[in-house]
Amino acid sequence: MKKLEGKVALVSGSGRGIGREIALKLASEGASIVVNDLDKEPAEETISLIKEIGSNAVASIGDVTDKAFPKKFVDTAINELGGLDIIVNNAGYTWDNVIHKMSDDQFDAVMDVHVGAPFRILREASNFIRDAAKAEIEKDGVARCRKVVNISSISGLYGIAGQVNYSAAKSALVGMTRTLCKEWGRYNVTVNCVAFGLIQTRMTQALNSSEAETVVVGDKELKAGMQPEMIDMITKMTPLGRPGSPEDAANAVYLYCAPESDFISGQVTVAAGGLII
Repeated sequence: MKKLEGKVALVSGSGRGIGREIALKLASEGASIVVNDLDKEPAEETISLIKEIGSNAVASIGDVTDKAFPKKFVDTAINELGGLDIIVNNAGYTWDNVIHKMSDDQFDAVMDVHVGAPFRILREASNFIRDAAKAEIEKDGVARCRKVVNISSISGLYGIAGQVNYSAAKSALVGMTRTLCKEWGRYNVTVNCVAFGLIQTRMTQALNSSEAETVVVGDKELKAGMQPEMIDMITKMTPLGRPGSPEDAANAVYLYCAPESDFISGQVTVAAGGLII
């Protein structure tokens, strides 16, 4: 039997990149996945890949910062897949600048996608989790173990110049993780955090690449990527000598979703190839 057989997982931002690999990793161990993306096409591609490996998946298309989205996201898991066991708050993007050039909109947008959205998703999920846990405790004496994994960054742990908005947001997620660990322990929910280093995605591609992509945020189209010099510097500083792959990132998240971590909560694991800034 696969380790996540019978589990239902929400994975925000799972239409591509790290989120897609997280969804595929959880699905490979038997979990059913609610796939989320801003766009229908990448979400459907992820669902197709999940079904190819023999697991189930449904889509919940939408912007995680939309105040109406959390209810839709959670209801999709409950109504279409029959429950909710794992929540991975992965969706996000960077919009960098030094502080004296950063607008309020720029700061607020990054805080909202990385802090506000996870908060609202978890608050919405709390209604189901609390009721389900209480019913399970009354029936069996113990609630089934459920999992929350929030995605942070070395930027949130150590700070990176030019990312005051992103660093602040990812740091706030650590505080959210440790607080919710204490609030939800009574319901047998583990709440942990994975902080990524340099992972190879469209968000960390070289800005001078001919294949550089953009990220659309509302009515704004932002360049996705990093300065090549920064990529080279971080790679050289990483003891393992390479950036991480999306699969590396997904494997780190999976550690906190597996039953072997049922007594681990409130922790932050750094998946950065040994990089300490």
